[in-house]
Amino acid sequence: MTIVGLALIVTATVARGIAAQRAPWGNMFEFALVGAVALTAAYLAFLARRPVRAFGVWIVGLVLLALGMAVTVLYTPVDALVPVLNSYWLVIHVAAAITGGGIFSVGAVATGLFLVRDRADRRGPTSGRRRYADALPTSTTLAQVMHAAHMLAFPIWTFAVLAGAVWAENSWGRYWGWDPKETWAFITWVLYAAYLHAESTAGWRGRRAALFALGGYAAFLFNFFGVNLWISGLHSYAGV
Repeated sequence: MTIVGLALIVTATVARGIAAQRAPWGNMFEFALVGAVALTAAYLAFLARRPVRAFGVWIVGLVLLALGMAVTVLYTPVDALVPVLNSYWLVIHVAAAITGGGIFSVGAVATGLFLVRDRADRRGPTSGRRRYADALPTSTTLAQVMHAAHMLAFPIWTFAVLAGAVWAENSWGRYWGWDPKETWAFITWVLYAAYLHAESTAGWRGRRAALFALGGYAAFLFNFFGVNLWISGLHSYAGV
C-alpha cells in the first residue's frame, strides 16, 4: 500500500510539473508534495536493507500530514515563476534540499524510536509499559539506522546549502547575506554537524547525540514552515 501511495504521489508531482512546464518545486505546496515523495522513497529504500518496518506508521503519518497541509493551508494554483527563481539552480538547490529533508525525516523517526527503546531498556522489564518498545528493533539497530540516515543526508544538505550560496551570488551578487532562510539552513547544518561529532565522541554517543539530531530536525521544519510563513526576507517571493 505504501508503494501504491508513492506511485500516486509521483503521478501527482509529474502532473503538476507538466501543468507548470517546469520543475514542480517552486513554492511551499510543491515542496510539500515532492517532500512527501522523497520521504516515502527514502523509507522504502531503508526498508529494503534494514529492519525498519516499525517506522511505517510514523512515516505514513508524516506523509499524510504533509499532503494534508499541502492541499489545505499551502495550496497554490499553477503559476509562472518569478524571474529570480527561473534558473537551473532551482532544480539543483531545491532538489538537494528536498532529498536531504526526506532522509533527515527517516533519521528523525529512527531517533525518536531509539529514545523510546533506549529508555525502556534502561528501566528494565515492567508490566505493560514495554509493550510498544519491545515491538521495536533493538536499540543497537535503531542507533545504526539513525546514524546511517544522518550520514547519508548530511552531505546532501551541505551541498544544498553550498548550491544555495552559489545561486545567491548569481542572483543577488553575494554568496551569503544572513537572510532568515540562509540563517536557519546554517543552524540546521550546525546542529546536524554537532550530532555527527557527538556520535564520534566518547561519552556523547547515544541519547545525548540523539538530542542534537532532533534539534537539527526541528530547525529544518522551522526553516520550511516558520521562516516561510512568519518571517519576511529575500526568499519571501516564493510565497506559500
